[in-house]
Amino acid sequence: MESNRRATQFAALGHPGRLSVFRLLARHAPRAVAAGDIAAALGLKPNTLSVYLSALADAGLIAARRDGRHRLYRIDLRSAGALIDYLAADCCRGRPDLCATATAAALAPEGSPAMDHRPWNVLFICSGNSARSIIAEALLRDLGGARFRAFSAGTRPQPQINPRTLELLVRNGHATEGLHPKGVDAFQAPDAPVMDFVFTVCDQAANEECPPWPGQPITAHWGLPDPVKATGTDAQKAIAFAETYRAFHRRLTAFTALPFDTLDRVSLQSQVDRLAAEHGEHA
Repeated sequence: MESNRRATQFAALGHPGRLSVFRLLARHAPRAVAAGDIAAALGLKPNTLSVYLSALADAGLIAARRDGRHRLYRIDLRSAGALIDYLAADCCRGRPDLCATATAAALAPEGSPAMDHRPWNVLFICSGNSARSIIAEALLRDLGGARFRAFSAGTRPQPQINPRTLELLVRNGHATEGLHPKGVDAFQAPDAPVMDFVFTVCDQAANEECPPWPGQPITAHWGLPDPVKATGTDAQKAIAFAETYRAFHRRLTAFTALPFDTLDRVSLQSQVDRLAAEHGEHA
């Protein structure tokens, strides 16, 4: 019976550890996450995580696949959606205006702007806001022209931009005036610009729990390795920054070329997810 299946799924989620794993995978959806990355993000021992993942998989809430030596996990969106539908099936006799959740209200407030306007506001988030997100912001400012307004922020912003980031941007002809690390909360204040797109560009930022963004922006994870952590000679470190720049240049060139005027929200979301896959971490 369906009620028995749903009860099993609720039981699987009825443990703080398993719920944390499920929520982390939900934040990364539709991208799959390696077990080691899940353990590191949540501070779990491998054997403990294995037990949690098995329970969630047995309940049909997540799926797994192998990629070389790694085992990757992702949330089963269809199953999770069906679970939510089951909960809400008889809610208020089909009156969503009476039982809409607080999250739904925050995501789509009355009078929220549509996606048919210009310029589009785009926010890039990483942990320190000193390298990757700054590079993406500077690139979109120049590649997007008047069609976009680019911003960046960090979940734990550094005191200043990494010097190699500034050198890279100046060398490639980008203006650096006004660029500085800032916290994500600066863009969640009542008077902050409403975002149309929010992209996390590092795994740590993607793992963070974040309040719902007003206006229901399109979101995606465009993660790249942190060039600040590159080791070796100065030349090797410079190469790491240059590779990050080239990867973002390819992705943002493709992003700005999308036919925004002819795509609906679902199609746009699909396109930004495709760009993440096609121009991913090893681009």
